[in-house]
Amino acid sequence: MFTGIVTDIGEILALEQKGDLRVRIATGYAVASIEIGASIACDGCCLTVVATGTEPRGWFDVDISAESVAKTNISGWKVGHRINLERALKVGDELGGHIVSGHVDGVAEIVAMKDEGASTRFTFRAPHALAGFIAPKGSVALNGTSLTVNEVNGAEFGVNIIPHTKEVTTWGGAKTGDRVNLEIDTLARYVARLRDWAAE
Repeated sequence: MFTGIVTDIGEILALEQKGDLRVRIATGYAVASIEIGASIACDGCCLTVVATGTEPRGWFDVDISAESVAKTNISGWKVGHRINLERALKVGDELGGHIVSGHVDGVAEIVAMKDEGASTRFTFRAPHALAGFIAPKGSVALNGTSLTVNEVNGAEFGVNIIPHTKEVTTWGGAKTGDRVNLEIDTLARYVARLRDWAAE
């Protein structure tokens, strides 16, 4: 379980296809504190640590299934690519964002960007099947970042990203056309399920 508050920016050091996709990610986290089997959200994808090391700098390895690659933007990861990282929530941690599972629902696309003061207004296009779960003033996780939806127009929705968020995440380097991992709000998912169940 996560909160969508990014705490490090990782860098892809290596990718190797051996059954599953093995990815090595450089991190600023204290590697000695990362246990094998720990969960780390990588651009919003909950992935399991299978190895760690410190040379030439701190890193951890994850194995990624073909299904996860197919349903996320991981297929576009290359050596040198930077990703948002968040370690799993611990009991007693501050819940600064919203409850995020790390189970990506689909991939959205940045279709427009416009500076508004020091902030940037992003417009995203969600997959049609997910658009109904996104509501004004609701929460979404985009590349693992907890963000508030400003407005919704069909499958498109707007989000305002402040300077601090751009500085401490990868959003400062985002551009139109980028594909981003989208996780809808858990509450919206269950409300929709209850509605469907009541209609059966």
